[in-house]
Order: sequence, then structure tokens, then C-alpha cells
Amino acid sequence: EVQLVESGGGLVQAGGSLRLSCATSGFTFDDYTIGWFRQAPGKEREGVSCITTSDGSTYHTDSVKGRFTISSDNAENTVYLQMNSLQPEDTAVYYCAADSMGPHCSADGFFLYEYDYWGQGTQVTVSS
Repeated sequence: EVQLVESGGGLVQAGGSLRLSCATSGFTFDDYTIGWFRQAPGKEREGVSCITTSDGSTYHTDSVKGRFTISSDNAENTVYLQMNSLQPEDTAVYYCAADSMGPHCSADGFFLYEYDYWGQGTQVTVSS
């Protein structure tokens, strides 16, 4: 059974940092692409960052470039999202997801429908 479990969310002041973790199991980690998505209240879920675990290539959406960094520990089957210089507009539920048919992670972007396994989400709240 494929499982993705997010952790590391919380409340932080603007300008602060958080590191999210996505622990995975039930599949061959190097065969999948992992993405981080977020959904703010009243808004659609959007892609934030993704990583092709087989070669370490990454993509970050423009709004987080220079602030967020995605990485993976292939020995631990875990993907991380380091979030620095957080702003109130980063407040959302953050989800990690796995793409079994990819890799769908490039400068052309990545999309919800390309990812077929999802975690339960972790709340990130940034106060001003």
C-alpha cells in the first residue's frame, strides 16, 4: 500500500522558516516523482515544488523560488521542503503527492492530475 505522511507544519511568524517532511512507503522511491502542493482557504490546490528522485532534478513555482528548497533522502524514502522567508500568503494546507507515471516535474510545470497518490496534508500558518 502506497503511503505518504506529511509532518512539520505549524504556526510561524512572517520571515520565519519551517521544514516539511514527506515520509513515503509502499513503492520504489526512485521510480516516482514527488511533488508538494498547497491549498489556501477558498483557493484551488496549486503545485509548489517537485523532485524527480531518480536524478534529483527539481522545479519550484515562481512564487517560492529562492525561498523554498525541495530535497530528498533516497535512503530514508523521504522528501523535504525547506521553507524560508515565509509570508502570510504561504498559509495553506501543504500536501505531498507521488507520480507513478512520470516524471512530471520540469520547467513546464507540474499538475495535480499527474499525481496519483496523496498524503493527508499538514497545516502551515504564517502570521504577520
